[in-house]
Amino acid sequence: MPRRPVFPVPTLSEQDGVRHLHLGTPWIQGSMRIARPNDIELEYVQRMMAWMLLLPEAAWRGGTAVQLGLGAAAVTKFLRKRLRMRCVAVEINPAVILAAHRWFALPAPDDRLQVLCADAGAFAADAAHAGMAAVLHVDMYDQDAAAPVFESAEFYANCRNLLAAHGAMVVNLFSGPGHTRVLERNLQRIVRAFDQPGDSVWMLPPNRDGNLIAFALRDAAQSALPTRAQLLERADAVAARTGGLPARRWARLLKRLSPPR
Repeated sequence: MPRRPVFPVPTLSEQDGVRHLHLGTPWIQGSMRIARPNDIELEYVQRMMAWMLLLPEAAWRGGTAVQLGLGAAAVTKFLRKRLRMRCVAVEINPAVILAAHRWFALPAPDDRLQVLCADAGAFAADAAHAGMAAVLHVDMYDQDAAAPVFESAEFYANCRNLLAAHGAMVVNLFSGPGHTRVLERNLQRIVRAFDQPGDSVWMLPPNRDGNLIAFALRDAAQSALPTRAQLLERADAVAARTGGLPARRWARLLKRLSPPR
């Protein structure tokens, strides 16, 4: 009989009104300002909302948002509450799901929230899920935060298949000391997975904590890429919709990554 997997036990810390999720190490796996549980506290997670600059609203409004990796549920809560999207969160550690509900104000499942205790790699590979995600957030690190849990070329190809015809994938990658090769490997694999006509890959450069956010667009209709002026024009609407997130700064920092030659 196969052994049941052993997962790290979530722990908490709190400082200055902010609650942090850990997996038995000092690394922060997610955070929530206790007085504002539906806002995004961590700056790198805020940056993961810059996909809204790259997609017209018609491409995601009324669609499904998928999160691979739940953490403290900041993305899930924000998309469900602020953008009124249907959310499907996939998390393999049942204790993390329990912590998100008990300690981080994740509401009970309803018609706009489904939380699956499942393997994210298997979920992405399941052909039954193809085309379901208007936006896909990928943020999965283990307790040591050494490298993404899933980073193979096959995984990123499966993520592309998860996306709707005008979908966007968002990936958190760490670029700190000792992570250069892991970062470059993941960026190359993302660019290669999104190499079909109409696809494009973008990034926000690392923040002061070393988080680089990659955005990969699947555009079956091959719409024109947004210009810098269009990004800045959308930024004001994004800031208003998201409660004042610094979208104009993101618009100035966004950079397109060139496909492999």
